[in-house]
Amino acid sequence: MVRYPAEWEPQSATMIAWPEADGDFKNLSEVEASLPHNKNIYFINAQYDDIWLRDTVFLTVEHDQQACLLDFQFNGWGNKYPHQNDNQLNRQLLQHPIFQGLNCRHIDFVLEGGSIESDGQGSLLTTENCLLNPNRNPDYNRYAISRILEKELGCEKVFRLQQECLAGDDTDAHIDTLVRFCGTETIAYSACDNPANPHFEGLKSLRHQLESLTTREGKPYQLIALPLPQPVFDDEGRPLPANYANFLILNHAVLVPVYGDPSDEIALSRLSQCFPDRDIIPVASLPIVHQYGSLHCMSMHFPASLELNL
Repeated sequence: MVRYPAEWEPQSATMIAWPEADGDFKNLSEVEASLPHNKNIYFINAQYDDIWLRDTVFLTVEHDQQACLLDFQFNGWGNKYPHQNDNQLNRQLLQHPIFQGLNCRHIDFVLEGGSIESDGQGSLLTTENCLLNPNRNPDYNRYAISRILEKELGCEKVFRLQQECLAGDDTDAHIDTLVRFCGTETIAYSACDNPANPHFEGLKSLRHQLESLTTREGKPYQLIALPLPQPVFDDEGRPLPANYANFLILNHAVLVPVYGDPSDEIALSRLSQCFPDRDIIPVASLPIVHQYGSLHCMSMHFPASLELNL
């Protein structure tokens, strides 16, 4: 039996790729100042094209309760960006002492971690806009993609949402910018109550779709609305995909992107209801979203069943 653990389950580690000081990211000191202090930090030197590890680093499943790393293919979000180093990143990591000796399977199928959400019980959230996009796996139809998810991730139920990208998002609507499992009965989602916002109708449709979903027990999910912050733009006036759904769950905390917006406090308060046993930590994320991602995008968690050589 294969199981894809939920992010809120106990973790052995979380990996983060940090931008180079002379790279495209600016004002990273704002982000660093708000991150929690941790003494157990290990450094790995590796070549990569982008810091968005959620989409490039292994997914971890449990096969008969034994952890296994899955190395899917990565093609630069549909060949939008250079990705040769990113697609080879996992093979580099396997040579590092931390990962040596771990069970790993290489899978000839394009799949990004940010495009799927698991409840740890066989249910998966994704968007058709990304998963069925021909720029990922053009030789696979809907049925064949479902079979891959069932076989490799142990999925019994896949919720495919029809949802457009947030403005500035170039992932073809990754689920981790829109909808997140916060437990087996709770879902948090990006919402908008401003009719003048271009996402108003789309996110209203998203809410309706979520209302039709049911848990394994056949009950409707508790839905927690995370309001979009006011639109954020880059220096050239292009929209950026600022949202609160891209939070990162740790063992004892949840890191939440904030933007100096009035909606920050609303999002923090609502997520504290979803995770009452964890510290809710706001992380200044404007410098990150200026490169079209956020906290969840730049990280990858590993479940406790994966015994890393730390």
